[in-house]
Amino acid sequence: MSRGSEFLVVANRLPVDRIVGADGEPAWRRSPGGLVSAIAPVMRRRHGTWIGWTGAPGEELEPFEEDGMALVPIAQSAEEVELYYEGFSNATLWPLYHDVVAPPVYDRAMWDAYVRVNERFAEAAAKVAGKDAIVWVQDYQLQLVPAMLRKLRPDLRIGFFLHIPFPPLELFWQLPWRRQILEGLLGADLVGFQLPGAAANFVRLCRRLLEARYVRHDVYWDDRIVRARAFPISVDVSELNDLIEREDVLERVQEIRSDLGDATILLGVDRLDYTKGIAQRLQAFGELFGDGDLKPGQAVFVQIATPSRERVEQYQLLREDIEQQVGRINGEYGEIGFPVIHYLHSSYDRAELTALYLAADVMVVTPLRDGMNLVAKEYVACRRDMRGALVLSEFAGAAAELRRGAFQVNPYDIDGLKGTILAALDAEPAEQARRMRSMRRRVIEHDVDRWAREFLSELENPAHPVPVTDPALEG
Repeated sequence: MSRGSEFLVVANRLPVDRIVGADGEPAWRRSPGGLVSAIAPVMRRRHGTWIGWTGAPGEELEPFEEDGMALVPIAQSAEEVELYYEGFSNATLWPLYHDVVAPPVYDRAMWDAYVRVNERFAEAAAKVAGKDAIVWVQDYQLQLVPAMLRKLRPDLRIGFFLHIPFPPLELFWQLPWRRQILEGLLGADLVGFQLPGAAANFVRLCRRLLEARYVRHDVYWDDRIVRARAFPISVDVSELNDLIEREDVLERVQEIRSDLGDATILLGVDRLDYTKGIAQRLQAFGELFGDGDLKPGQAVFVQIATPSRERVEQYQLLREDIEQQVGRINGEYGEIGFPVIHYLHSSYDRAELTALYLAADVMVVTPLRDGMNLVAKEYVACRRDMRGALVLSEFAGAAAELRRGAFQVNPYDIDGLKGTILAALDAEPAEQARRMRSMRRRVIEHDVDRWAREFLSELENPAHPVPVTDPALEG
């Protein structure tokens, strides 16, 4: 690795996945997911360098180029994957930051691995970054990197963005290493969050735990000003516009609708995770058949559950529970040729997901807690026909922006969820158009390019800050 890059992204994973090419040889392709979709275009425009793990334990690779980006792989041993990634990142921080939907695990060996891997990322960034470079660190797996990197390279301009929620003081206080995490984040010049409430939680913790001075959302620390701001992430609208015009996608829409008959289609697209509220939505949908509000063949639920953290026992148990629930509902309410739920535990490419968005009459997004949820925004961006309805959890970050158009619901309230689903199913075309028009305006005007542009503008030009709050996110 040679020093010289003027723009770096530091993330747990590289933006590419290993595949077998048409010639049978190993190759790389761009990874799916919101983070890569958001940042890859910026990387290409700025000729940046992306530092991350390949996803294969024990693999050590030299830097390489792919998809117009310079990539610097960071090695992780199998033990580090178990302790740092599956352990501290996803058994400790993930549940803690998601309102303790599941109990966090506090383990010193996991913490030690988290520190060690964060140090490795920071050292790699320090070697690659040119003088006075911009470094953008991503997400909860790397919260110690900003302070570690600042110690190694005080000349750098460091930004950090948290893609998941940031918990209130009462929950964060549980964490045995709470002070180290906060001090790690304070190594950044700008700490970005999805919503103003998360930024406020961060500032409040700095004041209470570290006794740091602050003015509004500016924290004074180590003779610097660290700014905490809200930057709600969004989707690549132009990419989705291209996809919804492709002939193969439109043909696939017709195939999906033909396969499902005349039934009204409800769609869920989620990583298989206990925060996503999949069980609650399926329970509500099943009960609508038990109550006689729906009949087999009248409505069908297509649930995509993308495999996630399959080595972690809690996720293995979740998969078993969801699959048993689907079988029970289909066994009780389905008829020959008319299952009421189509459950697909698989990953799908962007074209297939776009076809599903276009085919769905109702999109159901009911996380118990979510930093943003880009699926909701993708569905809205695809519905240029102004049809369709979005059922959206109040606990998704996207709810603040889409509140005027979505059918919002508390996913813990099964009766309320049933009523909201029926309201979405019964919405007249004029109401669908009114609601969709409002949501589309917001998503189109605040796309992923604007998100990245506003974050980097605030990082690079602190004399001209963006507003701390967005009127669309208030109240």
